[in-house]
Amino acid sequence: MENTEIIKVQHLAKNFGSFQAVKDVSFTVNKGDVFGFLGPNGAGKSTTIRCMLSLIKPDKGQIQLFGKDLNQHRNEILSRVGSIIEKPDFYRYLSAEKNLAIFARISGKDVSKKEIAEMLDFVGLNGRNRDKVGGFSHGMKQRLGIAQTLLHQPDLIVLDEPTTGLDPQGIVEIRNLILRLKSEQNKTVILSSHQLSEIELISNRMVIINKGQSIIEGDVKELLNAQEMVVQMEVNDMEKTVNVLQASFQSASFKKINERIIEVTIEKQLVPSLNRLLVQEGVEVHAMEPKRKLEDFFMKIIQS
Repeated sequence: MENTEIIKVQHLAKNFGSFQAVKDVSFTVNKGDVFGFLGPNGAGKSTTIRCMLSLIKPDKGQIQLFGKDLNQHRNEILSRVGSIIEKPDFYRYLSAEKNLAIFARISGKDVSKKEIAEMLDFVGLNGRNRDKVGGFSHGMKQRLGIAQTLLHQPDLIVLDEPTTGLDPQGIVEIRNLILRLKSEQNKTVILSSHQLSEIELISNRMVIINKGQSIIEGDVKELLNAQEMVVQMEVNDMEKTVNVLQASFQSASFKKINERIIEVTIEKQLVPSLNRLLVQEGVEVHAMEPKRKLEDFFMKIIQS
């Protein structure tokens, strides 16, 4: 079964005066994806998302949603999209259900009280329907925001940094809710984040962007479990360790961190042989810590 493209962004660029917020971003989101949009703060994620939602106009590039050009079919496309950009805003002195009823009228959709109650139940706010939103926690407001995005039954949900400012419990609740959007509501979700660990737990596909450019795109599991990995080792004899690597593991590369710690980039299946040969040569391996290559790569992006 072929993948159906929901989003196709090609060579997007956007300037604000002399500042180039987005230089060259391209990626594809397929139907049913929870798609991770990953990059450090200031990478251009929010600007790209605002272009994709027609909130700002890009200077260059093409954006297609549901197989149609955003410029030519803006209203039709946006009627199928729900989004939370930054933190959701509500009428603090009105109840959760009244807020949703108002937003439903604004969107032009006829949504019954029963449907609103079902949406509140879906996002875990059952029993808080008539409570004033001003008394809600940040996490509850985020979940109410997701209920709001569902009012017009969109096919695509766009969430820009939805777990920012949440405590650990709130993060877990939003994470589980996003997974249920896919499994129970059959939604396609694009999730912006600056945390690789969050994307790893929730997304099946991802793109990394940095300094306004897309760097790498693909299946999350494949990217995180590449055959080549980085192993950081603490040894008592650096000279013998280097000799073993140069004599028996020519395909591996290494970098000495200090007199006792060396970082080796090597194929995953060769790690046991490396450890065995070092021991046979009398090298004491005090620690061996595997690091995922993508994680190492992403950390270098953040630190650059």
